[in-house]
Amino acid sequence: MKAEIKLEVQLDENRVAESIRWSAAEGGVDQADAGAVLLSVWDSAQKDTLRIDLWTKEMPMDDMKRFIHQTLMSLADTLERSTSDEAPGRALRTFAREWALELGIAGTPLG
Repeated sequence: MKAEIKLEVQLDENRVAESIRWSAAEGGVDQADAGAVLLSVWDSAQKDTLRIDLWTKEMPMDDMKRFIHQTLMSLADTLERSTSDEAPGRALRTFAREWALELGIAGTPLG
């Protein structure tokens, strides 16, 4: 079995993202709009993370803050599931909640 995820980024003349669309046929997603994408890939040989961080120039600042906050909360869940160690996930969640309070986005989903 094989699954494919596609990202399509429309750039302006200065190579700044104007739109981001993604598709994942297996997940039932076809050319859905996205305001931002954070893609991290673990390079096992180099023991390093390769990253692509993109956001559209129209992405509102408050939405970007919420996006990063929700990503941190999801990373805490992933860390717990992948290591069976609750302490690091709990620490990351605590940080993310305090950070959300500082940004004034507490009370948002996953806040």
